[in-house]
Amino acid sequence: MKRILLSLLVVVVALAGVLLTKALRFTSRQVQLEAPAAFTVDADAAAARLGGALRLKTLAAAEGQPAEDAAFAALHDYMREQYPRLHQALKREPVGAHSVLYTWTGTDASLRPALLLGHLDVVPVEPGTEASWTHPPYSGRVADGHVWGRGALDDKGSVFGILESVEALLAAGFQPKRTVLLAFGGDEEVGGREGAEAMAKLLRERGVTLESVLDEGGMIVSGTVPGVASPVALVGVSEKGFASAELVADGEGGHSSMPPPQTAVGVLSRAISRLEDAPMPARLRGGSRALFEFAGPEMGFGMRTLFANLWLFEPLVLRQLTAKATTNAAVRTTAAATMFEGSERDNVLPARARAVVNFRILPGDSVAGVLEHVRRVVDDPRVKVSTLGFISEPSPVSRMDSEAWSQLQRSVRQVFPDVVVAPYLMLGATDSRYFTGLSENVYRFMPLRLDGADLSRLHGKDERVSVKGYADAVRFYAQYVRNVAQ
Repeated sequence: MKRILLSLLVVVVALAGVLLTKALRFTSRQVQLEAPAAFTVDADAAAARLGGALRLKTLAAAEGQPAEDAAFAALHDYMREQYPRLHQALKREPVGAHSVLYTWTGTDASLRPALLLGHLDVVPVEPGTEASWTHPPYSGRVADGHVWGRGALDDKGSVFGILESVEALLAAGFQPKRTVLLAFGGDEEVGGREGAEAMAKLLRERGVTLESVLDEGGMIVSGTVPGVASPVALVGVSEKGFASAELVADGEGGHSSMPPPQTAVGVLSRAISRLEDAPMPARLRGGSRALFEFAGPEMGFGMRTLFANLWLFEPLVLRQLTAKATTNAAVRTTAAATMFEGSERDNVLPARARAVVNFRILPGDSVAGVLEHVRRVVDDPRVKVSTLGFISEPSPVSRMDSEAWSQLQRSVRQVFPDVVVAPYLMLGATDSRYFTGLSENVYRFMPLRLDGADLSRLHGKDERVSVKGYADAVRFYAQYVRNVAQ
């Protein structure tokens, strides 16, 4: 017995030594702080120009509703008027009806271009809610230290922040060594097919490959990453895929007074129940794993030890993450039953029942793998399974060991010295997915600080951006362009 206890003690001590050693070697992956080059922003003037853009109701065509062509035309005219140096110095190419590609030619043609992405279209305001906004949704009003209006955050704040920075850099005589491309789509909110996808295709046809891509995405948040006291700048290094599975079951129909043992609705109900009871496996990979690799060293010793030793504690971490819907979505392909159709009358048996399950696909999984999972779990030949409408494979995971990643980290820390920069997995889709074949360095980040209340304003009521925060975003884009283009 003593030998057994002694052996156990040796194992425990050895394990503790391994855990401690890994924790001590789990050091910060943040770049060193350095002062940015001088750059002055007239915050009030920049906010006023953004407000002017928010007054234009740039809605893309969707569900039988035509695009607001006049609003898009007015926005492009407004951009020419407000940023004359940019339009004189950069090559401007319209793409499709509402999108535009700018080229700022660098002095060294051997360097791959850097691309900054954004989109000009906005989501509609829910009809009947306009009066509940603090300021009208298309007023572009500057009040109470904020610029108010649909698109302030998503995504005219990014687009006009980029325009402001380039205009100011041109005024200061800046000349990029690396060519800089600006691509602004007009239909991101409805899939980006005529905007971003067309611009990516144009670049591919020209044989262009890109050093890096920066699009909208994560923001600077506080209190979101447990154990990290500092604000965290979340940079999307990958995004989930999208597919909806349509499940159809046929029945005999007839009067409900003489029902069969199971109707088509019952068949589909059982199929949906099986899918909900058998989710796809949880995995800590890609951007979700990288989040802890970058944020973990900034935590207290106990949490740092945990994330330094995922080889041992990963099952525990996954158990905690899958317990909440918000974090469960970051570690598995999720399934959500969203539509169910049967008979149109309460006393008629359905001749056909239909359900739709929406999947958000984890990088490493695939649309084909999702369909295989559905058929295997449902395991009922009476249920026909197919994809419905738009599908998108999950993006590759971008590099986090490249010069492009270091330059992005550096730019963030130069303008926001109090933040921790960490990669993460974006749950939604952006225009950047069309450019992943052109660069291994595709990043998704908006240089804005958001609190919990502001997060609900994205696609919601009272969308706004602070005047100070917007000025900081302009500073970031200027610093980022200087860093990547030199």
